[in-house]
Parts: sequence; C-alpha cells; structure tokens
Amino acid sequence: MSQISQDLIKRREKNIPQGPFNTTTAFIKKAEGACMTDVDGKKYIDFAGGIGVNNVGHSHPKVVKAITDQANSYIHTCFHVAMYEPYVELAEKLNMLAPGNFDKMTMFANSGAEAVENAVKITRYATKRTGIICFENAFHGRTQMAMSLTSKVKPYKLNFGPFVPEVYRMPYAYCYRCPFKLKYPSCDTACADFLEDFFIGNVAPENTAAVIAEPIQGEGGFVTPPAEYFPKLKKICEKYDIPLIIDEIQAGSGRTGKFFAIEHWGIEPDVITLAKSFAGGMPLSAVIGRADLMNAPHVGGLGGTYSGNPVSCAAALAVLDILYEDNLLSKAKDLGEILIDRFTKFAEQFEIIGDVRGKGPMLGMELVKDRETKEPAAEEAKKLVQLCYEKGLIILSCGNFGNVIRTLMPFVITDEELEKGLSILEESFHELERS
Repeated sequence: MSQISQDLIKRREKNIPQGPFNTTTAFIKKAEGACMTDVDGKKYIDFAGGIGVNNVGHSHPKVVKAITDQANSYIHTCFHVAMYEPYVELAEKLNMLAPGNFDKMTMFANSGAEAVENAVKITRYATKRTGIICFENAFHGRTQMAMSLTSKVKPYKLNFGPFVPEVYRMPYAYCYRCPFKLKYPSCDTACADFLEDFFIGNVAPENTAAVIAEPIQGEGGFVTPPAEYFPKLKKICEKYDIPLIIDEIQAGSGRTGKFFAIEHWGIEPDVITLAKSFAGGMPLSAVIGRADLMNAPHVGGLGGTYSGNPVSCAAALAVLDILYEDNLLSKAKDLGEILIDRFTKFAEQFEIIGDVRGKGPMLGMELVKDRETKEPAAEEAKKLVQLCYEKGLIILSCGNFGNVIRTLMPFVITDEELEKGLSILEESFHELERS
C-alpha cells in the first residue's frame, strides 16, 4: 500500500465515523465498465458493482452524456416547485414496463430505503390499515421503517431501537434451510400457504396494509423462492385485498436477466420499489403501483426536496435505453448462463459450496463447513473475499450468517475480464481449501 493510500485511510479514520463501513481498503481513482483502478494504480475486476448499482457499468458513455447534457440545462428546480419533463417521461416508461394489466402511477425518491418508506405510507393510507408483513432474512434499508422491516440485527439494527410498530415477520421460502424442515417439491410450498396461519396468531388480514417481499433476497443471501411461491402468496393477498409490495431494489433493473425480477414468477405486484442500478449510479428510486393505491394520499402527502432530481432522471432514461435499445438485457441473460454453468462446476469441485442459487447473473454460492450439517462457513467466506481482493477481484459476501458469495458484476464486463475474475475466484477457492 502506497503512502497516498495510507494517508487517505488516516484522514478517513480521523474525519469519518466508523459506522459507514468499508469492505476494502481501496481508494478508487477511476472506474470504467467492469473495472476500477485505485490511487496506487492497482486495477480491480468488479464483481460487486457498487452493491448492485452498476448493472450498465461504471461511467457508461450514454449515462455520462445524459448527466452532462441535463446538468448543462438545469440541475435542480424541485419538482414540487417547477416541474420538468424527465420526471414525467421516466414515470411513463416505468408504468408501461411494470407488470400488470391495470393503470399505474410512479413517484420518485432518492434511495431504496426512501422508496420502501413511501410504499408503506401509500399502502397504509390507501387501505386504512396499519400492519405490515415482512420476512425473515429480508433487507429493506436503514431508515427507521425500512430498518424495522429488515431482518438481520447486527449490524443493521443493533442498539437502534425502538423500532416502528405493527411490523410482523414470517418465514421466507429458504429451501436450502427450510424453516419448516420440509423438502421441495414434496413440501407443496407450505411456506406460502403459511400466510393463512400467520393471520391467526400474528395480525388479522383486516388489519394488514401490505405484504412486502424481495423476489430474491439480496443481503439475506440471494435466497430464491421456487416457481410456485409468489403465485400462491399473491393469491392469498388477493383473497383478503392486501396489497403485495415487491422490493426490486437489488434484484431489479435487469439483474436477473429480466428488467423486473418478479417477471420470473409471472405475477402482477400491486406496488414495486426500484433503486440501485435503476439510474446508473445516480441517487434515484421509484415507487410504481396501481393507480388507485398511488393516487390515494392527499396532495402534499408524498415527496421530498431532491426526489426525482432531473439529472438522476436523465441518467435513468439513459439506463433504460442501454438495457433495451443496446440489448444489454440480452447480454445479462447470456452472462447468467455462463455463471450458473461455472458455479455448478465449482460446487462439484469444492466441498465448501453447499448451494448455488439465483436467477440470471444474480447468483449466490452458500459456503458451509459440512454439507450434511450445513454449518455456515462465515469465516471462510470472509477469507475468500479477502483472497480475491488481494488478487485483484472485488466480490461481496452476504446472508444472515455472512457465508454467501454473491455476484453483482456489470453486464458490460468483457469475456476476458469475466474469465480472469472467475479464474481468480477458482484459484482463491483452491487456496482456501489448502489452508
């Protein structure tokens, strides 16, 4: 590590609290496509994508141009004071893209947590109910309502209580570690049917404003439900007229090979939250939903000073153009096929890999000390991430036990970069096995 990096680390430690965590010690000077270069000149292949924010790549030329062109016209007027077309155009496009043969409306916020907060506000207002059902292993953000919905206590919730009331948590479809001790498919997706039982002892359907779920749980370990899960869940919600909120913040924007991950399950959510890769690295989130729900809150009940910033909206419009007009969604599907093939081979090769799951290029490998006991290999996962980092690959772990290795690389990654990254990962598995 150069003196430049050491000095920057010292300045960081002196001036910034420890709360905002860092997964590496790198200070980045330049990032382009699927690679980053630090201030010491070391180059990294990026399998982290800014925690799922750079699906279209770092500094994509179309995104940079959209940002520059918009900034040259105006940067901020506040949509509540003086409106602008990029907000309207982006809302129109998302309303058309979102699943559902019904009228939709969209509002914008700044972050994924804000989108979740607003989705809860909207459904509570529209239904005149208060209860929110969420799931084990869920992650929905760090603000008070979003943190209350988030499952993992440390580091996200420790000593930050009290939490928002009327939040009820039920088991999720975690087939590898089934909370009901059943086996798929003989279980008949009992985890979805359990919602009916959950109403009896936890919160009545008449008091439930919404059920909120990630299509693939992100921070929770890339937990991926079976095909029958969401159709069953949606059917029960419809039976009791309960809105289903699908949190697409990490799984959306093409991360699974489809723009909305929930498209894999063929259902029509009542509300969708979107952020991260949605705006190519700019701060922007969206709440998309049924028009009758979205339009329920009174004038002035929703919004924020920076919400739907015109520069961020312009960037998001460029991202949609890249994904659809430049066929990057198609490349994402191809990338997913390469990854699942390679990870399946890794699982045959390395006993430490207990499960491979996900959809498209959103894949996770759960590491275990023993395949029979499924004891989480958290320290090994941490060591693997560090080994990769030392070799020039940035990759992230996740999961309630911290034992899942996940892939969030940009879709623009070249064949050479992908192969080099996977080779580093394989080499690091070998090194881990020998240690």
